[in-house]
Amino acid sequence: MAKITLSKLRHSYLPNPKSSSDYALKEIDLDWQDGGAYALLGPSGCGKSTLLNIISGLLTPSEGQILFDGKDVTKLPPDQRNIAQVFQFPVIYDTMTVYDNLAFPLRNRGRDEATVERRVMAIAEMLEVTDMLNVRAANLSPDNKQKISMGRGLVREDVNVVMFDEPLTVIDPHLKWKLRSKLKELHQRVRATMIYVTHDQTEALTFADQVVVMELGQVVQIGTPVELFERPAHTFVGHFIGSPGMNILPCTLQAGVVQFGTHTVTLEGPIQGAADGKTEIGIRPEFVALADTGLPATVTKVSDVGRHVIVECQSQGHKINAVVEGTAPEVGADVHLDLKREQTRLYVDGWLATEPGERT
Repeated sequence: MAKITLSKLRHSYLPNPKSSSDYALKEIDLDWQDGGAYALLGPSGCGKSTLLNIISGLLTPSEGQILFDGKDVTKLPPDQRNIAQVFQFPVIYDTMTVYDNLAFPLRNRGRDEATVERRVMAIAEMLEVTDMLNVRAANLSPDNKQKISMGRGLVREDVNVVMFDEPLTVIDPHLKWKLRSKLKELHQRVRATMIYVTHDQTEALTFADQVVVMELGQVVQIGTPVELFERPAHTFVGHFIGSPGMNILPCTLQAGVVQFGTHTVTLEGPIQGAADGKTEIGIRPEFVALADTGLPATVTKVSDVGRHVIVECQSQGHKINAVVEGTAPEVGADVHLDLKREQTRLYVDGWLATEPGERT
């Protein structure tokens, strides 16, 4: 297990990058603490796999350093980094038994059979596969094959980090929750440093203690699941996380007064900086309520998702979602929307520009 540090890391697939747009990874500085559970979250093409390949040693960055416990490993090949990796598709040997699959990484490194048996039995118990140790892997269900693939990554005690690259992509939806819960349980028991790469916000938020959200090769926010939901540092985070995502509405700012169309909006607190640039209001649907007074709107769609109702409205020519408990108005109804002040934030050029507290 190791603390992983990325220092001034940048990467371009071009031989002579000249501008920021030439870099697949913009400058990244971050620390992953020893024993932590982390997720890299973002859409396809955002740089997650590039970063994962750099950490694993499959790719040498154009600039910057990767350090494991302070040791520079930037130029080291994968086999000298003591990394275990679990991929989208289970990497196991179908002709071997479950026991032999779990034992393979240890035997490959010359561990004695007593150590092999101790570790295999411990991991098998954690994975709840003890009763299938003598079963050939070819006869396993897809979720059990992925369990064994996870076990192969966890069985070694000398790994610096275990990396999961979209490990549940091929798993049936009704089994994903079970495997996510098992993976979280495994982390709590073995306390290995784990990095989970995914485009699925549910997977990232349920597994990780800290989530790194990426867009276009840039880290836009690092935080706990609660922090990402409650205070998105960027409009992309607000849009990408949540279902539905944050309402992002254009606004104007004059003499400290924020206007959405003809409606004055009160923000959570003071505006930081000059606010020169594109200004937008951000508020999550969970904090938009139907009220007797407030922002005039017309209901355009009602979606009952079971535990609550999502009411889609039009106001000032823009869509606004509200999460409503109980009875919802009918489509076409004229309503008023109350934007909860302490959850109404200003973004300038995409970045959060307000702080909590009373505005002056």
